[in-house]
Amino acid sequence: MLNRFSRRSFCTSALRPWLFVGLGNPGDKYKGTRHNVGFEMIDAFAESQGIPMDTVHCKAIFGQGSVGDVPVLLAKPQTYMNLSGESTGPLAAYYKLPLNRVLVFHDDMGLPCGVLRLHHEGGHGSHNGLKSVIYNFRGNREFARLRIGIGRPPGQMDPKAFLLQKFNATARERIDAALQEGVGALKLLLSKGLTESARCFNTEQKYKHIRLQTMPT
Repeated sequence: MLNRFSRRSFCTSALRPWLFVGLGNPGDKYKGTRHNVGFEMIDAFAESQGIPMDTVHCKAIFGQGSVGDVPVLLAKPQTYMNLSGESTGPLAAYYKLPLNRVLVFHDDMGLPCGVLRLHHEGGHGSHNGLKSVIYNFRGNREFARLRIGIGRPPGQMDPKAFLLQKFNATARERIDAALQEGVGALKLLLSKGLTESARCFNTEQKYKHIRLQTMPT
């Protein structure tokens, strides 16, 4: 049973809800690993807004509430990363949401650790979770993403092993700070819209990128 809001109340709301989906792997084994920062972003936002993540819906740990007048749906798919779309697709369909009201949070090795980017759309960048989401959206890529930089593996380290490793102390500090910056960006998105919030936020993060890209983690 869904708490607080039904599908009917969301669909008849004056403001169409946003669906925020954090990608990751379920279970204590993966908690705190680089590949699970999407889950951490959901948790940080939910905690900041007092939204309980206490329901299971469409194969996801799920929460719902409002920020101002805007309804928000929060989900952490429990399908394992490579099948994330099997939860995300049905959630968007259940609430009859267009893809421009879906925002996916995911780890990104293409950005320095702790640097974020907010985009309207994009490809999958070889990220298996995004591949699954795109597949379950019938190949459509017109959903927003919050990219969370985790840096690249050192030397010849296997990228898969790197993704499933926990952060060291320095990287953990950067990620914790980034999560709070991400919360601020999401609140701005809900009040000002994606275009304006992305422009402001990405400009700030650009300078952070320049500052951090040569620093070790």
